[in-house]
Amino acid sequence: MKRPWVRSTLGNGLRVVVVEAPGAPLAELRLVVPYALTDPREASARELLAARLGTGSTTRDRQAVADRTADLGAELSTVVTVEQLLLSVSVLSEGLEGTLELLGDLLIRPAYRDLPAAPPPAPRPAGPRTALRRAVLTHAFGPHPLAAAPPPPGPVTPEDLYAFHRRAVVPAGSVLLVMTGADPDRVLRLVAEHLGPWTGGPSGLVLPPFGRAAPAPGRPALRHPGADQALLLTAGPAVPSTDPGHAALHLAQLVLGGHASSRLTRRLRERHALAYAVSAALRENAAGSWLEIECAGAPGTADRLAAEAADVLRALAEDGPTPQEAERARRYAAGFTRFALATRAEEASALAGFAARGVDVDWLAAYAEAVGGVTHAEVTAACGEFLRPEKTLLATADDGNEGIEGIEGIEGKEDAAP
Repeated sequence: MKRPWVRSTLGNGLRVVVVEAPGAPLAELRLVVPYALTDPREASARELLAARLGTGSTTRDRQAVADRTADLGAELSTVVTVEQLLLSVSVLSEGLEGTLELLGDLLIRPAYRDLPAAPPPAPRPAGPRTALRRAVLTHAFGPHPLAAAPPPPGPVTPEDLYAFHRRAVVPAGSVLLVMTGADPDRVLRLVAEHLGPWTGGPSGLVLPPFGRAAPAPGRPALRHPGADQALLLTAGPAVPSTDPGHAALHLAQLVLGGHASSRLTRRLRERHALAYAVSAALRENAAGSWLEIECAGAPGTADRLAAEAADVLRALAEDGPTPQEAERARRYAAGFTRFALATRAEEASALAGFAARGVDVDWLAAYAEAVGGVTHAEVTAACGEFLRPEKTLLATADDGNEGIEGIEGIEGKEDAAP
């Protein structure tokens, strides 16, 4: 659905987008702050700040914040991804101004009280799934913060948190999206009044690009003694969602492994009963874009999973999908888009993500039209360009693989042809 929207940038650098939702009983607010872990030494402060942000200010303790939130009819939550800190608020429409005042208080006058006296215990060693993902990203794209193992947690003082807040939780580089039935000009005035005094930034906490734009192919194998399942994880070439060729690639990905009747599902689950979890997805963030296959099966089946997946890739790359497969993928893509935006809360989160990426908030509507216009020949061409196994990294983890124990040294392993 296309909605009217206006955009403005405050003097402090905060980008504000107001999306009109006439008659909506709730206002949805989404604040997106760049929050990538670019310095491992800040990992503990980054995690603790995200857990405590929104729980208190110098003028309100935790109980006062909870009471004010309840009075406004609001729900507030904070989520951290590899790239961003997302602060979400759903509030009764009449509570919008009070919510902006509360949000400004929490951002401008944070208070980090009652911190743990000791650092949290050291995390357990990475399991096979985490170790495999780090190995895939490192082998495919080179050393990168996304693939780095986190350091042991260290003590965090209030001074550490205040310093990190001043550096990371800043308006310049951040985006606030407000979806509401209120007059947009009034909303912009309220935002400027309550968030205009917020200062700082930009933080620079953004993911650096991968060292390689396209993944290095290969066939690494990790041995993980005691693993209770075999895992396959791949990294293949892709283009970002703003690229004109992305819509055709999206349909090719769906034919490959994006839904219940996809090629991989029929081959690995229904025909050979090799895997109980099968998926293919397009991954994208500020570091880059890649096509990922993920499968899990019984221990001892990793090599077979890799071989079968390579065969499916090769068949699609050489012959393309049938017209029926391409059309089924198109219908699935259209239906999933509508389902993903079924509620205003989901819609607000999606639109905030678009705004944070620097694209128009009505990008999805144009993309849905692009998907509808992709021809069978274009999907076939995308399969030929992106699904070739010789361009794909196929990595496995298994209990009995004669491979590398752990992820150290995987860059130096001799690649085998898939």
